[in-house]
Amino acid sequence: MFLFVILRKRSAHGADSAPLAAYELSWPVNSRWLYVEGLFMNQSKSGLASEQTSANHAAPTKDIVDTVNAAGNCTTFAAGIKAARLADTLAGKGPFTVFAPTEEAFKKLPAGALDALLKDSAKLKAVLNYHIIAGHVAARDMKSGDVMTLQGSALTAVVSGSQVQVNGAHVKRADMVATNGIIHEIDAVIMPKHWQLLATAA
Repeated sequence: MFLFVILRKRSAHGADSAPLAAYELSWPVNSRWLYVEGLFMNQSKSGLASEQTSANHAAPTKDIVDTVNAAGNCTTFAAGIKAARLADTLAGKGPFTVFAPTEEAFKKLPAGALDALLKDSAKLKAVLNYHIIAGHVAARDMKSGDVMTLQGSALTAVVSGSQVQVNGAHVKRADMVATNGIIHEIDAVIMPKHWQLLATAA
C-alpha cells in the first residue's frame, strides 16, 4: 500500500495553496493507493486571522490634505487649508493630528465671521494651526489635559469613556487615518483662550 500525505495551507477564501510538504510511505497491498490529505488547522486559522487583519487595516494612500478633501464634510476647512497656505505643511512628513471642524461647525460662527477670517490669511493660518497637534494620536490614545498646538497655544482635551472633547468641541468622527497623520472631525471651531471671532456687517 502507498500512503501519500500532502500538507497544505488553506487561504481566507477557502482555496488551498501549493503544498507545504509531501511525504510518501509505500508498501504493496493489492496494488491500491491510499491518498490522505492533511490540513494543519492551527496554521489555517492563523493565516486566516492574519489575512483578515491585513484587509481590515489596509495602509492609507492619501495624505492629510487629500483625506480632508475626500471626507465630504470638511469642505470649508479644506478651503481654509488652501487659503492659509498650509497644504504643503499638511502634505509633508508629519505626523500630525488634525481636529477638523465640519460644515455645521463653521455655520455656528457669528454672521460674517468666516468671510472676514478667510480674507485675513495670517489670522486664518493661526486659527487653523490651533486645530493641529504634532504626532499621530488616535481617539483611544487621547488623555485629558492640555496639548500644545502648532499655533503655539495649548488646547484642552477632555476624555470620558469613549467620548473625546477638545476645548468643548465634540469629536464626531474619529480616526480618519492618512499617510502622514490622523484626522478627527469636530462639531465646533475652536480658538485659543481670549480669542474670538466677531460678527461683521454684511
